[in-house]
Amino acid sequence: MFAVIKTGGKQYKVAANDVITIERLEAEAGDVIAFEQVLMLGGDTVTVGTPTVAGATVAGEVVEQARGPKVISFKKRRRQNSKRKKGHRQDLTIVRITEILTGGAKPAMTAKAAPAASVDPSNLSLIAGIGPTIEKKLRAAGITSWSDIAAWGEADIAKWDEELKLRGRITREEWVEQAKELLAGKPPRAKADQAELASGKDY
Repeated sequence: MFAVIKTGGKQYKVAANDVITIERLEAEAGDVIAFEQVLMLGGDTVTVGTPTVAGATVAGEVVEQARGPKVISFKKRRRQNSKRKKGHRQDLTIVRITEILTGGAKPAMTAKAAPAASVDPSNLSLIAGIGPTIEKKLRAAGITSWSDIAAWGEADIAKWDEELKLRGRITREEWVEQAKELLAGKPPRAKADQAELASGKDY
C-alpha cells in the first residue's frame, strides 16, 4: 500500500518504512508526526482525494533534523560596480514512514523506540561547558562517558581540575550534576537554554 502526501508545499509518494527528506518540521528526533494531507491511497484499489482522502493519515518518525547542501546566489550588475553573493542551506527533516492509516484511525504519538535510548552516553559534548578541546582532553585522560563524570567526588573534581587546567569549570558549570541529569533521561541543559532564549520565558 502507498500514499501520496503533501507537506511543505510538495508532494511525496510514500510506503511503510520509506525514509523521506522534507521541509523542516518543528519536532525532535524520535518524535512521531502525522501527515493528514493525504491526496491519494494506492494498493489493490486506488482512492483519489477531493482534494484529500477522508479519514486517511500517514504516520512517520523523525530520524533527524538536517540541512541541505549550500546553494550560492550571485548577482552582478554590469558597469554598476555592484555585486552580491549569498549562501543558503535549506533546513530539512528526515522522516521514516511507520504506517498508513485509514478509516479515521490516529497514530500513537509516541515513538516505538524511546528517544533517550538513541542518545549516546559517551557524547560528552552534551554537557554544557564541554567543547571539542576539553572533550579531547577528557578522553585522553580516560574519561569517556557521563557515568565517569557523574561518579566524581570532591577529591576527583580537584584532581581533574588541576591536571587538565580547567580553572574551576567543573564546579562552576556543574558538570557532575549535568551528567547525572543526562543519565536520568533529562534533556541537555544547552538545548533547554536555547529554548528559553527563543521563547523569552524562564523554565
